[in-house]
Amino acid sequence: MNAVRSPIVSEFETEELEASHGQWFRAKVEEALQSKKPRLPHDAAMARVQALLDERRNDRANRPVV
Repeated sequence: MNAVRSPIVSEFETEELEASHGQWFRAKVEEALQSKKPRLPHDAAMARVQALLDERRNDRANRPVV
């Protein structure tokens, strides 16, 4: 079926696109679950993000006004 779908019902234009995205997403999740890379705890990830945000905020505050 190749019917156009309502954006209220689905963000995908067709069922095929939705199925394709679902398959891709499930493959990415499975890949992440099987990964042997060291895990980063949530708190550590959020601390990194906060440090980046603080750095950008400080850089912006210290820029000369043109």
